[in-house]
Amino acid sequence: MQRCLPSPKPWSAWRSSARGRGVGVRHGMSTLLIKNISLLVTLDDKRRRLENAGLFVRDNVIEQVGLTDTLPSDADRVIDARGMMVLPGLVNTHHHLYQTLTRALPAAQNANLFNWLKTLYPIWAGLTGEAVYVSALVGLAELMLSGCTTAADHLYIFPNDARLDDEIRSARELGIRFHPTRGSMSLGESEGGLPPDSVTEDEDDILLDTRRVIETYHEAERYSMCRVGVAPCSPFSVTPDLMRESRRLAQSYGVRCHTHLAETLDEEAFCIEQFGYRPVAYAESLGWAGDDVWWAHCVHVSADEVGRMARTGTSVAHCPSSNMRLASGIAPVQAMLAAGVGVGLGVDGSASNDSSHMLAEARQALLLQRVAGDPAALLAEEALELVTRGGAQVLGRDDVGYLAPGMAADFIGIRLDRLAYAGALHDPLAALIFCDPQAVDFSVINGEIVVEDGRLTRVDLGPIIERHNEISQRLVDDDLVHYM
Repeated sequence: MQRCLPSPKPWSAWRSSARGRGVGVRHGMSTLLIKNISLLVTLDDKRRRLENAGLFVRDNVIEQVGLTDTLPSDADRVIDARGMMVLPGLVNTHHHLYQTLTRALPAAQNANLFNWLKTLYPIWAGLTGEAVYVSALVGLAELMLSGCTTAADHLYIFPNDARLDDEIRSARELGIRFHPTRGSMSLGESEGGLPPDSVTEDEDDILLDTRRVIETYHEAERYSMCRVGVAPCSPFSVTPDLMRESRRLAQSYGVRCHTHLAETLDEEAFCIEQFGYRPVAYAESLGWAGDDVWWAHCVHVSADEVGRMARTGTSVAHCPSSNMRLASGIAPVQAMLAAGVGVGLGVDGSASNDSSHMLAEARQALLLQRVAGDPAALLAEEALELVTRGGAQVLGRDDVGYLAPGMAADFIGIRLDRLAYAGALHDPLAALIFCDPQAVDFSVINGEIVVEDGRLTRVDLGPIIERHNEISQRLVDDDLVHYM
């Protein structure tokens, strides 16, 4: 049955103040001073925590970090951060933004990964360009309000007129630093894969469009706002040939590679039966390991495989909430960190989390590592580093993740006089992780204030949420009609 959605409302109906700048370095040499910060958590190489401190920003780069009385006394814009904690912007290393449209769906609430996917694939087959665009606005807005300033997304399903361009447009309009990855599925049910053939693509078409997206949007320079990655979906949804060709294509352009790996025991059994390898060895056999590769999940990996990940420089996006939600298991993050594997955090799909809150994910990471019995398996400081410096490392960035002169002006501020932190100010950094996850009071990305007084500065969320819910309902209703 042909799936049709209502005509979109014009963007002007909900746009407030998004400016038509490009996604690269800002121009105009404006200055920004954040002063009187009660606690500045730099996460720099010395892990400094400064009281009564400040940041001085010129254009989109941090110029000075230090005590307030050592900084310039004025700037084009001044924020008095007395009573606030300021820290580096958070980094999300794995997401599926389109899945905000199918959160908490009754039929998928109590399923493991394979059954969850089989339930949702037919619904996602109704996605359109507008659906991808609006769902990305919603998911990215959630991330930004939770402190995220750099986000990766894995879009691997392209039915109807959906394109990666649709979510890149959303990121530009919101002002977030974005790492979209051009995903793909080519191994349908008729050839032994998990997804129905209706949501797979021709492999030549996939590679052609991947080239187009990289050439159109990828920006490799320091402080860039958009870096494209290449991301075949998973061992059970793409062929070995597509994995190899995607890797070659990515290397020819110097972009990073991403895929799901070792998420469930079902996937492990599939890889052994179909390819004769466990997932890690299978990826290695295809050249899918290296310091320009990051895998999502890595729940079911052995000690030897963790060692091989460390030796090849392959990084991991750890997704604790999704792994619990789908009963996939507990990733051995402590062992990975001890071995020197780069680990960042990802909220994963908004239909398997079902949230896009970075501080909540950091808290879950800490708690989940402790479940096995070690109360010090992951410390609050380590959880915060996973979602800042760790995420930056996973995405191959040396310009975000901590606060120091020469780093991108990406940072967030949270008031300490909140109810959630009452009685926890003995260690505000620990309160950030241990206490109820909060929204940020302000966020600066690329030198621009994109969240102020807890509200996004560029868009009015009300009409976006309304349209998002309309699209969500239509997708689900249309799927029900299709299968009646």
